[in-house]
Amino acid sequence: MTGERQSTDSGDRAARAGDIAGLLRENRRLVIASVCLLAFLLLLNRVLAGGIMELDRSAISLMVGHVRAAWLTPIMEAVSFMVTPVPLLALVFAAALVGRFRGIRGLGWFCAVNLAGSTILNQLLKFAIQRPRPDVSLRLVEIGGFSFPSGHSMAAMAFFGLFIWLSWHHVHDRRVRAGLTALLCVAIAAVGFSRVYLGVHYASDVLGGFCASLIWLTVYTKVAGPMLTAAKRVG
Repeated sequence: MTGERQSTDSGDRAARAGDIAGLLRENRRLVIASVCLLAFLLLLNRVLAGGIMELDRSAISLMVGHVRAAWLTPIMEAVSFMVTPVPLLALVFAAALVGRFRGIRGLGWFCAVNLAGSTILNQLLKFAIQRPRPDVSLRLVEIGGFSFPSGHSMAAMAFFGLFIWLSWHHVHDRRVRAGLTALLCVAIAAVGFSRVYLGVHYASDVLGGFCASLIWLTVYTKVAGPMLTAAKRVG
């Protein structure tokens, strides 16, 4: 009887764990948005209270004193340039061509509206928070405006993150999908790193930008994603 009871209890625990896992899968979008919102609010609270400045300055000092190098600076500038308007517009145009080739109508507009929404959200947050930029910039990139959250980091997460979402919905080869996801994640992380390296953002600006953009992506793909899928079926 004891063995049967233990077996029953183990089965019940396994069933409950399976139910929880299933519930998380079904609501993964809400889970991601909630975790990112909590992280963003915690960062914002520390930024407004000035409680994270010591860590931010330590990260900047590490970059200035130990990471910056003559050979690395042009690379970091190029990485940051990758998410400025001209390259992004070129990438949107390329996405539109790929979408037309693969029968996914409206892919260019889908990417463009995503970037526009992310940019508007970034400007609204910056205007509301008005955190000054660091004062250790290399002066090789634009200076001005406010710092939190990082606009380049938000653009990278919005654009490359959207392509991660697209790859999981439209690329059926698992190895290709995994490779694309890894490459896009590296691109997102590289942009964030470059902003701290160049001295135009604190690390918390970058993390806040990633969180804000992920929240935007969960909402945008939920609202606009089904319309893109419908267009693919019609095309």
